[in-house]
Amino acid sequence: MRTFDSLSEREVLALAISLEEEDARIYEDLAVALLPAHPEAAEEFRRLRADEDRHRHRLLDLFRERFGDHIPLIRRQHIRGFVQREPVWPDRPIGPDGARNRAEVMEAETRRFYEAAAARSVDTRTRQLLGDLAEEERKHAHAAEALPTAHAEDELAARRRLFVLQVIQPGLVGLMDGSVSTLAPLFAAAFATHNSLETFLVGLAASLGAGISMGFAEALSDDGSLTGRGRPFARGVVCGLMTTLGGIGHTLPYLIPDIRIATWLAVGVVIVELVVIAWIRHRYMDSSWGRTLLQVVIGGTLVFLTGVLIGSS
Repeated sequence: MRTFDSLSEREVLALAISLEEEDARIYEDLAVALLPAHPEAAEEFRRLRADEDRHRHRLLDLFRERFGDHIPLIRRQHIRGFVQREPVWPDRPIGPDGARNRAEVMEAETRRFYEAAAARSVDTRTRQLLGDLAEEERKHAHAAEALPTAHAEDELAARRRLFVLQVIQPGLVGLMDGSVSTLAPLFAAAFATHNSLETFLVGLAASLGAGISMGFAEALSDDGSLTGRGRPFARGVVCGLMTTLGGIGHTLPYLIPDIRIATWLAVGVVIVELVVIAWIRHRYMDSSWGRTLLQVVIGGTLVFLTGVLIGSS
């Protein structure tokens, strides 16, 4: 993956063209999904799609003037720092609230991209166009906020979305990794050594190691300038601490000398951890409670059995 700062102006314009193409298709998909039950909201998304098409044509005209007809294929997944856009699945219903939230995130990210691109552009026409597009994306964000909705959204709800993006997401990633990835080495040690202290040391090492690794990985994933995910250091700390916490939870029971009691207690802690993870995903990520619980439990069970089989062999 490339960093945004390493891109030339030719590459920045090519990336901007692909962003507008992708956003336009997503808006059209949202309009189609909303049309049966919410025709007014669907029409607003069709207007947003038309605006994205006009942006793309202006970018194409400037690119041809400066660099010719060949546009290199550069997409958001090739550049570090972008949030990946989830598809709009035609068989899954979506309401005005969900569509509006997606639009707000899209427009905010695209606006930050244009502002950053304009700030580093040395060509006058390019700088002006990118600045104009940043302002138009800002207007789109305001238009998205004004879309018909089932609930009146206030500043508290906007802060909640920012909290989810900057704290809940990295924390949940860390908690899931710490709770699940440490199961295999911990229970393998328990069944292999039949010694609580040795098992505790293995679990402690696995938890701390996973926390350090995940903290660095999250902090280095992007600088937050394009995604709005906040400062890398803060995200890394949150992710690292939650990863360690996820592993320490079912490691602490092995401070009990009796290995059998410690193991049964650790299993109970694991069950609680998996339920908590499923609840957080349901509460903050709008995931189905039943499906989320099933996915988390199946994954945790498979890792647990892996550790037991290896430790017992």
